[in-house]
Amino acid sequence: MKTQDIKKKLFDLGADLCGISSIDRFSGAPSGYHPLDILPTCQSVIVFAVRFVSGTLACKSAVPYTVVRNILSDKMDKMAVQFCIDMEKAGILAVPTRTSGSEWDERTGRSRNIISAKHAAEAAGLGRIGRHSLLITPEFGSMVWLSVILTELELEPDELKESVCTNCNLCVQICPVNALEQDSLDQSACSGYAFGEVNKDWRINCHKCRDICPFNLGTENSIFKRP
Repeated sequence: MKTQDIKKKLFDLGADLCGISSIDRFSGAPSGYHPLDILPTCQSVIVFAVRFVSGTLACKSAVPYTVVRNILSDKMDKMAVQFCIDMEKAGILAVPTRTSGSEWDERTGRSRNIISAKHAAEAAGLGRIGRHSLLITPEFGSMVWLSVILTELELEPDELKESVCTNCNLCVQICPVNALEQDSLDQSACSGYAFGEVNKDWRINCHKCRDICPFNLGTENSIFKRP
């Protein structure tokens, strides 16, 4: 099975973007969070993306943005599981990683998914991480949700993208809790402010850094760009 076959399967399941990375691009992954720490026979990392609803950025309520996040997370986990089932039917081992969620890494004092989706997406040629710590894709900017699949199948990797972030620092300046003052995102400050309950309803209450980015809708998707 070739790279184009893999991508077609995921596009047929509903993906908007798909990229492939070889295992050698993960030399900088933290110990315990390298693809080989999850699947020792992993040869390739598959990353697929589904576009996020851009209209949520224009809303004064946090509910639409939160709903889209929750629905996409569930949808993409199901897509990943179905893909892996289809791969096993073809005699190929592949495993999903969760689309949303994290665990606490005592060694670094940071929350991490078992595989960083945005770093995997960068390695798979989908885009580049910007100053705001979010992945920016040419097609949809940062308005994508990401999921990672590990496979023992050796696939041709995609070319890496060039960065479009100009370090304009608009995201740094707009952050209400100064979570972007340093090179690495202050997770505690960000999550403590952005995530929480409103009238006992869990919501994502802040995405200002995403809103203000000049490339939040990418360099190719001009449908919803405003003057």
